[in-house]
Amino acid sequence: MNSYLFYDLETSGLNKAFDQIIQFAAIRTDMQLNEIERYNFLVKLRPDVIPSPKALITHKIPISKTMTGMSEYEAAKKIHRLINEPGTISLGYNTLRFDDEFLRFTFHRNLLPPYTHQYNHGCRRMDIFPITVMFRLYREKVLSWPSRNGKPSLKLEDLNADNGLAAGASHDALVDVEATIALTRHFIKESDMWNYLSGHFLKEVDRQRAENLPVSFQNDQFKHTHGILVSSEFGADMQFQAPVLFIGSSIPYSNQTLWLRMDLPELRETTMDSIRETTWVIRKRFGEPGILLPPLERYIHILENKRMVEHNKNLEWIRSNIELFHSIIRYHQTFRYPEIPNLDADAALYQMGFHSHKTEALCREFHLAPFSGKLKLISQFQTPETSTLAGRILARNFSETLPKEIENQFATYLSRLSPESPESAMVDYKGEARTTPAGALMDIQKIKTEEKIEQAQVILLDELETYLIQTFQSI
Repeated sequence: MNSYLFYDLETSGLNKAFDQIIQFAAIRTDMQLNEIERYNFLVKLRPDVIPSPKALITHKIPISKTMTGMSEYEAAKKIHRLINEPGTISLGYNTLRFDDEFLRFTFHRNLLPPYTHQYNHGCRRMDIFPITVMFRLYREKVLSWPSRNGKPSLKLEDLNADNGLAAGASHDALVDVEATIALTRHFIKESDMWNYLSGHFLKEVDRQRAENLPVSFQNDQFKHTHGILVSSEFGADMQFQAPVLFIGSSIPYSNQTLWLRMDLPELRETTMDSIRETTWVIRKRFGEPGILLPPLERYIHILENKRMVEHNKNLEWIRSNIELFHSIIRYHQTFRYPEIPNLDADAALYQMGFHSHKTEALCREFHLAPFSGKLKLISQFQTPETSTLAGRILARNFSETLPKEIENQFATYLSRLSPESPESAMVDYKGEARTTPAGALMDIQKIKTEEKIEQAQVILLDELETYLIQTFQSI
């Protein structure tokens, strides 16, 4: 039987590879949104995590309180069971842009299958945020829509404040889950709109709708269809949408379809040497945001007329520069994300690829084994990354005495968290630097001197400062 699992995370920071979950909350409902069961628990701060001061004063969970939570390893296994229960549709507010990938790295770091909740045993995912965008654009009457500083806001806390969705402080994971369910109840009453938008999170439905878009022109390779793409990346000033042209699928990443944005004048300035700078291509996976719409008047009229004028000019330019257009297609179809050299095992999810069947079986055995059995299994993992992750699970989450080799490996890893210079900091899968203890201390001082914060937030920052100095002595 299908069920919704509405969930939310509060985290130590925004880096999906190196930060961790601090609070997990979820409510499982039936398909009519009747509650079945709920979960809410804290996760103990790992010894290698440098919390973000900004995150701390947002969720307001004291460092001392996180230390009362369960270990990340036990939390990861619990969340994995919940989200992989057969027939589960996992969803939340902006979960596919942040929370879902955060979970993916949490599972990876703890040797759990990171993708099974997307497809296994009838499980799949949705996201209420893009649905909210669509209602804001095309069915406004369902809610009171907030604005802040003269601009529309789709932040959950603002929607909650203006519509009385849930009681309690925002950025408490359980309150945010309750608010998301209340928001969904408003939407589900509009059954025609809800059913249509739900279809966009089914891969085959989304694929079929894309294939049914009208054709602008075609060549020997494929038809160039066109439509309107609704996505948060375009922002409120662009009404969260842009006209796009289908230019094929990625070759190295076969699940990515490519859509060329058609309302930007710089497209017509493209040369063979400037494709990267003057073309904007959105990489869309079917069943995930953004939402593709046919170019019908009821959708187009929301776009400013000058943007459609640019679209038409760009279409004519493409038809007159077909060889250059083919070069644009080749560039984006063959594009590969650069590999990061010496990438840390925690951040190596995408570079490692999928585990072999043997490794998957070994991971299952590892989870079931007692501490002594886990120790024996570490040497059997086929790659250095999985062996390293297994050792770190023990070092981070178990109080038993470690063999000298694993203890030394973990100590070496911890020493890398406090580099001599910011340029030497570890980087994630995007090449972005990991927060360092020294950097976090500087951020604390900057927030205290430059931002207007409550006394309770000052106390939280003081506690974090003490924790960082005591935990990372070298700073």
